[in-house]
Formats: sequence, C-alpha cells, structure tokens
Amino acid sequence: MPDPQLSYRIGDKLYLNVTDRCTLVCKFCPKTLGVPKVHDYDLTLEQRPEAQQIIQAIGDPTDYAQVVFCGFGEPTLRLKVILEAARWIKERGGAVRINTDGLANLVHKRNVLPELAPWVDSLSVSLNAQNEALYNQHCAPQLTGSYAAMKAFLQEAPRWIPDVTATAVDGLEGVDIAACERIAGELGVKFRRRRLDVVG
Repeated sequence: MPDPQLSYRIGDKLYLNVTDRCTLVCKFCPKTLGVPKVHDYDLTLEQRPEAQQIIQAIGDPTDYAQVVFCGFGEPTLRLKVILEAARWIKERGGAVRINTDGLANLVHKRNVLPELAPWVDSLSVSLNAQNEALYNQHCAPQLTGSYAAMKAFLQEAPRWIPDVTATAVDGLEGVDIAACERIAGELGVKFRRRRLDVVG
C-alpha cells in the first residue's frame, strides 16, 4: 500500500485529508459515487492520520495562501487532531480554513466554535439547499435535525471566526442558488456558488 495522500495542492492552497468519515452521504460526492479521487489525487485512507502525521505532510504553511482541512470526510469529526494541527499552522504564520458540513456542534453536543476561534481564519460551510427536504434528498444526513443545526452553526460562526462563507452546489435538482444566497445573507455570512463536479 503506498503512503496515503495526506496533503494535496490545488492552485495556491494546500488541502489536508484528515478523515474518510462524514456526517453526510451526499449523492453528488465523488466518494459516494465510488471515485476516491480529487483531481489526480487518490484520497483513500487505510487509517486516519494523527496530528503529527498531518503536520509532517504540510511543510512550510506560509508557502500557501491557505491550508485547508478538507479531504473526503468531515474534518470536525477529528476535532482534537485538527485543533492541534491548526495551532501548529497558525504559530508558524499560516492561514487556516476548514471546509465543513457545519454539524460539529450537533456531533459534539456543544459549541465548538470558541475552540476553533484562536486557530481558524475562515470557514466554508455546506448549506447546499434552500430547505430541509432538498437538503435531506441530496445530502442524506445521518443525524436528525442536521439542516437546522447547520443553519444555527452558520449564524453563530461569525461571532468567532472572521471569514465565514456558505456554499451551495449549482446543478442539483431543485436547488435554488439565489434562494441559498438569500439565506446566507439572512444568517450574516458570505455566499459562494459551487459548480457540480468541480472541486477546488
């Protein structure tokens, strides 16, 4: 088995592959579709890396515009690990972003944003739909109340993290991008339209 791809560069950003577990089973996710790759990077993990393994895969964090916790799973499921690695990045002058489904508070049964605040510069949160029915249809959440919890996380996040963006994927059946953008505005965060099948 070759060494796992714990970090991978897209453009001027370095992405960190910290887990293969997720709180959603999104029907449009390459992993769900049986394709374990982003660009030419195979993100298959035989085991989930510890913080020191992730740190070793970064190099100099200032070589990148951002170091992004992402991969083919939900990074906040490895909260302790990403906090340790994010602290290391920030202490060496790097910028940290987390791409998340916004369900960390639901999973951990507490507000984790104060723990993230010292070490995270920006959050990208998957809003993905303008209502719960469509969200459930496309994202297949594993936890009851996920849509409401994600929106509550988005609303709370700007109190702790300076740069918060909600995203939605254009091209999913029934998803109204303009409506998603309005919701983001109502929640006090920025919005970014993602394109179906385009990563990075």
